[in-house]
Amino acid sequence: MIIKADFHLHSCLSPCGDLSMSPNAIAAILAEKGVRLAALTDHNTALNCPAFGYACRVHDIIPLYGIEAQPQEECHILCLFGGLDSALELGQKLYELMPPVMNNPEKMGDQIYVNEDEEILGEVDKYLITSAEIGLEDLSSLVLRLGGIVIPAHVDRPAFSLTSQLGFIPDGPWSALEVVRMPTAAGIDTRAYPLITSSDAHYPEHIGRRPFDLDIGGSPLTGAGGSANMETIKAALARRPRQS
Repeated sequence: MIIKADFHLHSCLSPCGDLSMSPNAIAAILAEKGVRLAALTDHNTALNCPAFGYACRVHDIIPLYGIEAQPQEECHILCLFGGLDSALELGQKLYELMPPVMNNPEKMGDQIYVNEDEEILGEVDKYLITSAEIGLEDLSSLVLRLGGIVIPAHVDRPAFSLTSQLGFIPDGPWSALEVVRMPTAAGIDTRAYPLITSSDAHYPEHIGRRPFDLDIGGSPLTGAGGSANMETIKAALARRPRQS
């Protein structure tokens, strides 16, 4: 079976995200566009993932609980989990490792997290688009220990990507690489890793703009308790197209 997926979405919690990007609004638009599997990936935090999980269940979407982490190398890394607790644990660890740069909503943007009824629960104090004091290798190892998968974000972009920061894509435990477009730009060596595209949505009109097809075969998409089956997802990602 082939399903439509989107692994890169920002909510009103990301300072670069529009305030209209509540978890419920995101899930509703995803459902309209036929997306069956989706990840919320705010910058360095998972505090809107509880509301996203609830909204996805309402709209018959399988949620992945994610974070777009920024390690010391200043590249963006999608860290995705089937379980909410693991995402929240990673988010807490990243917050502790972030520098004490406080957010100024008027200049940098709001960082609001909400409940399932879209009521504001709070606002994150530290500015979320900063680098945590953890290296790429240690971040990846931590995500794997927590049962998640690691996907470097927008590797074909000229900013906040592995190629822009390191000049190349290093070997790593990458379940896939996210690209803005396929085929990738000339000169970018993706080292034969599976490739995906995703929305990187910050505004409602961006949701579902670059979904990708995921062939899960006959394997179950959900496991015990209805959470996403990460083994099925990893196997399906391995079947994705690769750069020739």
